[in-house]
Amino acid sequence: MKMKKGYALIIILFLLIVAAYFVKNLKGKSSTLNEEAKNFKVEDTTSITKIILSDKRNNKVVLKRTEKGWTVNDKYFVRDDAISTLLYTIRMVDVKYPVPKSMKAGVLRTMSGIATEVQIFAGSNLIKQYYVGHNTQDYEGTFMLLKNLDDDRNYEEPFVCYIPGFQGFLSVRYSADAEEWRSKTIINVVPPMLKSVEYKNMIIPDSSFKIELSDNNFKLINNKNQPESFNPIKVKQYLTYLQNLNATALLTHKEPHLVDSINRIQPFSKLILSFQNNQQREYRFYYKASNASINSKYNIEYKYDPDILFIQYQDLVTNENETALIQYYGFGKLFQNILYFK
Repeated sequence: MKMKKGYALIIILFLLIVAAYFVKNLKGKSSTLNEEAKNFKVEDTTSITKIILSDKRNNKVVLKRTEKGWTVNDKYFVRDDAISTLLYTIRMVDVKYPVPKSMKAGVLRTMSGIATEVQIFAGSNLIKQYYVGHNTQDYEGTFMLLKNLDDDRNYEEPFVCYIPGFQGFLSVRYSADAEEWRSKTIINVVPPMLKSVEYKNMIIPDSSFKIELSDNNFKLINNKNQPESFNPIKVKQYLTYLQNLNATALLTHKEPHLVDSINRIQPFSKLILSFQNNQQREYRFYYKASNASINSKYNIEYKYDPDILFIQYQDLVTNENETALIQYYGFGKLFQNILYFK
C-alpha cells in the first residue's frame, strides 16, 4: 500500500514538473511573440530600396531609390521632404501602448476597411510589412498592426504607435496618393547646363529678350534679334533666378476642368530654356483672375491675383504637359524687361 502511494506521489510530482515546464515555455514564447508583434521600426533605412503603399481605395504608390533619386511609380521624382519624413518615420516609429482588449475587435474592424498596407524592401527582400490605420481620438497616436513574415499572417495584437517626442498622428505620412509624393520642382538649372534663356513678353513684345551663353560668356539679344549692351552682373543675377523654383500645387490630375479653362486663354509670357544637350523646355505663364475676397484683403480692385498665377510646362521626367499654381514671390523675378540688364 505504501509502495502504491509512493508511486502516485512520484507521478504527481513528475506531472507538476512537466506542467511547470510547459507553462514557463509558453509564457516565454508568448512574451517573444509580443515583442515581435510590436517591432515596427527599420533602424537601417539606408538599406531600404523600395516602399509600397496601398490603400483600400485601390491607390498604390511604389517608391524606389534610384541613382538619380527616389521615384514614384517609375514615373515622377519624389519630393525630398516627403521621402525624408517617411524614412525618418520608418526608423523612429514605436509603440505607445497596446490596444485594450475591450477596443481590439472594433479597432481591427475599422482597420480592415481603411488601413494602408506598408511593404518595405531591402533589395528584392521584403523586410517589413504592417498596416497603418486610423488615428486615436486625441490625434496623438495611430493604430498599427504588424505582419509576421515568417508565417505569412498578421499578428493578432494591434498597437497605438507614435514617434517619441513628436505630438501628432502618423497616418498622413503613409499616403498612397501618387500626387502627394510628386516633386513640385519646376525649374532648377545652372548656367553650365544652358545654351540660351529666352523670355517672351506676349503683351509688350519690346520687353522680350534672349541671353545666349557660351564658355562663360554672355550675349544679350533684343526682340528684333539685335545685340544689346548689358551689365554682366545683372545677367549672372538673372540666371541665378532659375534655381529651385517650385509649384504651390500641381493641377493636371486634380483639377481637369480648371486646366481646360486655362488651355483656352493666352499666356502673358513665355520662358524658353535651351540646353547644352540640345533639349528645349518652354514654360507658359497665365494670370489668375482676382476676386472680391482678394481685393478686400488688399483694399485694391485687382483684375488679377497679385500673389498667385498659373504655369504650364512639360514634366522633367515624363515630358507630359503639366499645369500648376505658382507664386509671384518665387517666379515674379523672371518677368523682367531688357532694361533690367542695363
